[in-house]
Amino acid sequence: MALDLSWLASRLTDVSVKGIAVETAALIHSGEIPLGTQLPPVRDLAEKLGVSPATISAAWRQLKQQKVVVGKGRSGIWVCGDSLTPRPVRFEQIGNYGSAIRADLALAAPDPALLPDLKTAMQMGLVCPTLNSYRREAIVPALLAAITPRWPYKAEAWLATDGGFDAMNGLIQTLFRPGDKIIIEDPTATRLLDMLDNLGAEILPLACDDEGPLPGALAMLLKKGASALIYQPRTHSATGHTVSLARSEALAAALANSTALIIEDDGIGELSAQPLYTLGRIYPERTLHVRSFSKAYGPDLRLAVLSGPQKLIGRIQSWRHFGASWTSRILQQAVAWLLQDEETQRQIAHAREVYQQRRRLLLAALANRGIDLPDRDGLSLCIPVQSEQFAMITLAARGIAVLPGERCRSGGRQFIRVCTAMITTENVESIADALALACHREQASRADF
Repeated sequence: MALDLSWLASRLTDVSVKGIAVETAALIHSGEIPLGTQLPPVRDLAEKLGVSPATISAAWRQLKQQKVVVGKGRSGIWVCGDSLTPRPVRFEQIGNYGSAIRADLALAAPDPALLPDLKTAMQMGLVCPTLNSYRREAIVPALLAAITPRWPYKAEAWLATDGGFDAMNGLIQTLFRPGDKIIIEDPTATRLLDMLDNLGAEILPLACDDEGPLPGALAMLLKKGASALIYQPRTHSATGHTVSLARSEALAAALANSTALIIEDDGIGELSAQPLYTLGRIYPERTLHVRSFSKAYGPDLRLAVLSGPQKLIGRIQSWRHFGASWTSRILQQAVAWLLQDEETQRQIAHAREVYQQRRRLLLAALANRGIDLPDRDGLSLCIPVQSEQFAMITLAARGIAVLPGERCRSGGRQFIRVCTAMITTENVESIADALALACHREQASRADF
């Protein structure tokens, strides 16, 4: 059933991208536009409303991301659902693989046995001078004093947040608008893509190599009018690569004639064995730098720190007043103590070495099976495969769960990400055997059948 063009145009009073999307969604939710209805052609509706076809396309794209409509091009756009609750689709698809899985290597999570003991830190958190105050401070003085000597550049303003992704979601929600063009590494973190989809941003994938984003590719994407660059300056969550000093300087040169914001996501923090070369040292007036403390110090601390220009940090802090307004002072004070405790720092250094040993243990086992991969950094390996679907099925049949590359990429390169944080001498051989079968599709088919 096709929807009457004049009727829909008369019901749309706000002809912005957001307005068209919101008002159309409300009509669908109320039942005035039934499921299965075909929406008017983009150009016809645009002409009727006196807007550009790009405005209508952007509004329909928002509804697609919310799983309300489907279709494209000449086949038309159809109403497929009336549930408008936004959700991180890619992240939720990682899911629970069930009791048949004996080795869940899908999430690049730290080994709990290698995290610092938090008993004393939590007790120290209770001595925060402003404990139980309703004053909405951006960051407690003790945490600011502890992180300032460790920060990779001189920042203007600071904000404590409830983890790295909380910081990233806050800045995406407050600094960008639907339809903004955002450059982001390909591949990247799954939840970052979910956040940009939820906003209705146009994602511009940026190709990378062993040293990080490619400067030439960045320069070309900037010409398309991008609002921002989002990248991981060290120990990439999917590939493990780190941006070198030379590459950082080349990226800075590519950004010289642009006004795009620079957003750096340091998700692994102090577990990284690599130095961090921030673009904040060159462009402090438009760089926002996020460092998470979850993987090194403990996920239940739920803490990250965001730095950037005062004007932008202030906007993000104001947006947080819709919710909790500030991050727990107890947790901030606890992390401040951990950062300055010598024994904790020895434990962090030890954990970094153990993770390196475990990653290299799996690398060596794979090399013995004809799979040679670069030794990079982090808690996981990126393994190219001929077919992600085949690899996932092959591994699941052997009780192993990994992350398919489609969850975190925009391009067509097939790969799986395998967490190495829990690899041991007892399980490495069986895991390597299964990975070899998953990587060598033809060999695996002969072995199975």
